[in-house]
Amino acid sequence: MLNTNLTNHFLISMPGMANDPMFGRSLVYLCDHSEQGALGIMINRPLEITLKVLLEHAGQININPNLVNRPVFLGGPVNMDHGYVLHRPVGNWTATLKIGDEMALTSSQDILNDIAQDSFNGQFLVSLGFSGWGAGQLEQELAENTWLSVQALPSIIFDLPVEARFKAAMNHLGIDPGSLAEEAGHG
Repeated sequence: MLNTNLTNHFLISMPGMANDPMFGRSLVYLCDHSEQGALGIMINRPLEITLKVLLEHAGQININPNLVNRPVFLGGPVNMDHGYVLHRPVGNWTATLKIGDEMALTSSQDILNDIAQDSFNGQFLVSLGFSGWGAGQLEQELAENTWLSVQALPSIIFDLPVEARFKAAMNHLGIDPGSLAEEAGHG
């Protein structure tokens, strides 16, 4: 079992997961990792719902027009009926998990109010649901070569188009995605 805390790391799905409808070619940002388990947000799975529609559904009336086409992401299969905002700077909202000095994950309505009214000054990604692992589960998946991990770069999350994020994370790790085999060899 790993004794490494992978909070603020990317998990990059390996080619062996290509046929997995949820996690094939996924890039997960780990918001929390401890001996109790792990929690992350997929950052490369946009849904067909826009942030404007989500905010209207949440009861927002005056919505910043810049949010009309901004996507909402599938964060993972856990709690898919709840919204989560991955953001920087950390700020001060009701239900916020601080991730290092510059990132946070907030699940309270107050941040959505600020985003809708254009009073949030920072970068953000909104998701429905999250990816979760129980105690030791992620460590087991890493040992089985299901995931690669690399220190996260906020620029990959917030500055790149969705379709470029997976490859950028692989490149950050120093790997050409085309060079990976479907299955790990055990010699």
